[in-house]
Amino acid sequence: MSEPIFVDLSESKPAEIESLCMKCEQMGITRILLSKIPHFKEVIIMAFECPHCGFRNNELQSAGTFNERGHTITLSIMSKDDLNRQLVKSDYCSVKFVELDIEIPANNRRGLLTTVEGLVSNAIDDLSAGQPIRKATDEAVYNKIEEIIAKMNTYKEGEPFTIVFDDPSGNSYAENKCLPAQDPQIKVRWYVRTPEQQEFLGLQADSNQTSAEQAAEQILQHHTPTVSEMVNEKGVPEIMSFPANCPSCNAPCSTNMHVMEIPHFKEVVIMATNCEQCGYKSNEVKAGGAISEKGKRITLKITDPDDLSRDILKSETCGLSIPEVNLELTPGTLGGRFTTVEGLLKQVHNELLERAPFIQGDSGTEESKQRWSKFLDNLIAVAEGKLMPVTLIVDDPLSNSYLQNLYAPDPDPEMSIEEYERSWEVNEDLGLNDMKLENYNA
Repeated sequence: MSEPIFVDLSESKPAEIESLCMKCEQMGITRILLSKIPHFKEVIIMAFECPHCGFRNNELQSAGTFNERGHTITLSIMSKDDLNRQLVKSDYCSVKFVELDIEIPANNRRGLLTTVEGLVSNAIDDLSAGQPIRKATDEAVYNKIEEIIAKMNTYKEGEPFTIVFDDPSGNSYAENKCLPAQDPQIKVRWYVRTPEQQEFLGLQADSNQTSAEQAAEQILQHHTPTVSEMVNEKGVPEIMSFPANCPSCNAPCSTNMHVMEIPHFKEVVIMATNCEQCGYKSNEVKAGGAISEKGKRITLKITDPDDLSRDILKSETCGLSIPEVNLELTPGTLGGRFTTVEGLLKQVHNELLERAPFIQGDSGTEESKQRWSKFLDNLIAVAEGKLMPVTLIVDDPLSNSYLQNLYAPDPDPEMSIEEYERSWEVNEDLGLNDMKLENYNA
């Protein structure tokens, strides 16, 4: 039997609360259930029903934590089949219909588990609600909204359109119908939340002190001189500590930084954050030095278990692929990592196993479940050295990624390195087209 899309986490039946019906003003029943969507997160499902007028309403709220960063999801609807794609829209997610230039702000409609067609229908219902009044008070606005409603109805018939989800909490999802491969109709971009978005999520401290001032004060109170006094032979501190804020609970914490040099490559910066308040831990690796003029593509033929022990530095701008098992990671996935090839592949496996929604349960077909299971089995087989030979391709447009050469300083017969010119689109995504290096004081 397939795993249900909702797993009941409570020991008892859904809680029932008597609530006022906003339509007939009689008393109805609200049922609340703590549940979990496999490979997604815990959620709170609330359903209201009025026995007097028959009005019904349902709502989905997150019971989990926020992601470290926010994200935007651009979903291109190309045919009528795409209307069946499942969507998870969090409480903090805004939705924009690009062609109509219409945006549904966050909290206008609470968290939803629906389909693209359901989302369009909800938008039509919201726009239609006030039309009788608009027709009497402002006919020009009424006619304009009627045109928008008519256009949205054509979307339900299969006309192509584009939806953009902007979620600072990072907890919204659109169904990928091409798993385990990347869906060409879905583009995900992660970003660092602004102070305004932090405050919108309830993470911004309500104080006259700025976040940096609070963090600095916290570090001074708990400062341990032994950390900053650890210096190398050049007199540079081995570990440098500076104040920051926890990306999970926003409490003041410290971030430790260490600069190290990788032989035959360049300097890298290793940063680790540990929050004493909520227990959050993270580490990240960033490349130091100037931006390279060209991108770099490293191709490694994994033919021996020893190849899995090679050190690998994967920067946050690096993409990774293994064509033999249909693995393709877009730049930004997993952030920066300094580990081994085996460790990186196992991290990818665990991340996909825990976070890929809509594969298990009623929403997934038997074919998609079998394809996904086979993909994960092949991936872990590569990581454990049971599936060889395979080709690992590391593609970094900023040349900030590194794969250990076991024959250094001689060329590695199993590894090839190719430098290439970045395209204008890649430079635009990296923000390089807007950089002014000459006469910038003018």
